[in-house]
Amino acid sequence: MNAQPVSTVALAACLALCAVVIPAQPGRAEDAQPRFTRIAPIDQYLMDRDAEIALARTAAPAAISADAEILVLGRQGYQTAVKGKNGFVCVVERSWMAPYDDPEFLNPDQRLPLCLNPPAARSHLVLTLKATELALSGMSKSQMFDTIKAAFEKKELPLPAPGSMCYMMSKQQYFGRRYGNADPHLMFWFPEADKIDWGAGRVASPVYVHQDSPDPITTFVISVSKWSDGTAAPGM
Repeated sequence: MNAQPVSTVALAACLALCAVVIPAQPGRAEDAQPRFTRIAPIDQYLMDRDAEIALARTAAPAAISADAEILVLGRQGYQTAVKGKNGFVCVVERSWMAPYDDPEFLNPDQRLPLCLNPPAARSHLVLTLKATELALSGMSKSQMFDTIKAAFEKKELPLPAPGSMCYMMSKQQYFGRRYGNADPHLMFWFPEADKIDWGAGRVASPVYVHQDSPDPITTFVISVSKWSDGTAAPGM
């Protein structure tokens, strides 16, 4: 789907989820097994409103996020907390935007701030809102997968608009206990059918590529050297 940690990352990227590559942490075999099949009590996913607004803004440099629309998660889904001026939308995605085979899918701990540019706000955000609706309805992971797949096949969900991308440059992004944080990075979304070749995933290439079923979307992920506050990222 849209967001996932960049490991040595996989957002497939997308859904997500999406992400910059970070090495998996060593652990017991059971840590790699799915631990969530349905949403936990909603309170575990909610945040203080002001804290969520502040966290959402950390996804991108202030020159972008200061004038962006900000969404926050409520019991009925995402709501606009701050009206924007520049067409960007910043939101803290939750773990139902991770790939369906990610053990952290539906983990209440995940907090994934991203700031969508205007084309992504018109297209990718629709997927975020739909996945959120399904998760909050109590659907199982398999039911969500089937519903999203059918929605794309029926063209009820849009493919990425040309130029769709987002910033994920927050020091506070958290992909769950298995991954922790990821490098600051940018994600670029394209319809899978475009078959664009960026040389991603090749030796010494700085570009990662993800393809997460059931979304017919290709995500390219590029790590950047600084966090959204301008400080240097470790090892970059």
